[in-house]
Amino acid sequence: MCSTTPYPDYNIDSLPAYARQRGVRIIMHHETSGSVTNYERRMDAAYQFMVAHDINTVRTGYVGRIIPRGEHHDGQWMINHYQRVAEKTASYKLMLDSHESAHPTGLHRTYPNWMASEAARGSEFHNAPTLGMPPEHTTILPFTRLLGGPMDFTPGFFHFQLNQFEKNRTQRVKTTLAKQLALYITMYSPLQMVPDLPENYEQHLDAFQFIRDVPVDWDDTNILAAEPGDYVSIARKEKGTDSCYLGAITDENSRDMPINLAFLEPGKTYEATIYRDAPTADWQTNPEAYVIEKKTVTATTPLTIHLAKGGGCAIQFIKR
Repeated sequence: MCSTTPYPDYNIDSLPAYARQRGVRIIMHHETSGSVTNYERRMDAAYQFMVAHDINTVRTGYVGRIIPRGEHHDGQWMINHYQRVAEKTASYKLMLDSHESAHPTGLHRTYPNWMASEAARGSEFHNAPTLGMPPEHTTILPFTRLLGGPMDFTPGFFHFQLNQFEKNRTQRVKTTLAKQLALYITMYSPLQMVPDLPENYEQHLDAFQFIRDVPVDWDDTNILAAEPGDYVSIARKEKGTDSCYLGAITDENSRDMPINLAFLEPGKTYEATIYRDAPTADWQTNPEAYVIEKKTVTATTPLTIHLAKGGGCAIQFIKR
């Protein structure tokens, strides 16, 4: 069967049409399973198929050992491959998001269609057997992986018991819900997604509103406070608007985080919508507990936010 032939019961034409009705686009995942030479032979056919079906973004994947044998994810042959994919997708005017690739080195500036890379332990590693990721993981990445460029970390979990429909599974995401919202600010990527099940979002539609509102590109970034492995607080100004967003996260320790609002325009008033951990929140015992509140603030307003263990806070600032 041709590589661009869907399964008989898969109506590929209906998906882009459904997406257009709702103002969204489809992303196609090309998981090579390490068989990279095979993928390179079929890239033109695959990208032509995407263009023909109004799919404008591809996520490539490289799970497993690289074929041909002897090559590695971070070896020269694969580094050249990632660049060939960026060049080829650009020629078809397709956006690119690469997973399991080597760490970026700034080539997203050469190829602006190269939106993001995973290239570190993203959210999928929460489900890694016996490993998972500790709460401090996301307080380290801004000092390491993110120095190279945008990361597709895939934040946005609202339910933290993984494999929730399977009995006797204890693997969990070590975070609070409010921290998941904050990661949309602290983990920069111009291509963001939501990784959880729809029914988990339906239980917290008030918190999901932040994901609806948060932009993906920025005019300005302010690092308010940061200590590798402990905490990160970042404020960003939405591109082309007066709105600002803030994300603050912590490790396994709870802490009271002073927030300096000097990044806001002096003399102006803002409505701050604050998504924070509830007083009883804890990544182990009560991760889905959060509070949403609104405050009127200025650049001089004193503000301190309590971050639960493994917790965080996300704030939207709208100029009044």
